[in-house]
Amino acid sequence: MLLRPLKKEDAKYMHEWMTDPAVNQFFRFDKSNITIKKCQDFIKNSFTDTDRNYAIEEDGEYQGTISLKHIDSKNKTAEYAIALRKSAQGKGLGTKASKELLKIAFTELKLNKVYLDVLSDNTAAIHLYQKIGFKQEGELKSHIIIDDKPRDLKLFGIQRSEYEKL
Repeated sequence: MLLRPLKKEDAKYMHEWMTDPAVNQFFRFDKSNITIKKCQDFIKNSFTDTDRNYAIEEDGEYQGTISLKHIDSKNKTAEYAIALRKSAQGKGLGTKASKELLKIAFTELKLNKVYLDVLSDNTAAIHLYQKIGFKQEGELKSHIIIDDKPRDLKLFGIQRSEYEKL
């Protein structure tokens, strides 16, 4: 397993998971107009001072995207996100990639905290987050609307001191 910057060739695989209802059911982006061109445009701007979106590669092929978003060098925080192709799920790639990303966050970028929010009913994702050391910090009831229904979000975070104990 390797984390690397996204490449233009990854767009077709990214498009695959973005349009797969089995994968995107818990995501909050507009699924109705995802195109390969939009994926390519995202890739062009995917690695900056404030956003680092990595490809998760296994056996030479893109398997998903893992990200540190909204990197705040003043407050030493960033938001975590991950998405895997259906064919890559259940193989431990999410765990391996997440551990590697947290290593980058806390050792290379010297962050103090990495955080995320997740739909409260996304139990598989919550299991992953807890497995790699994230702790629930709160819950926002009826915080967002998806398909005309109010949905709850759980808030998770991991601090450098907690990461160093793992």
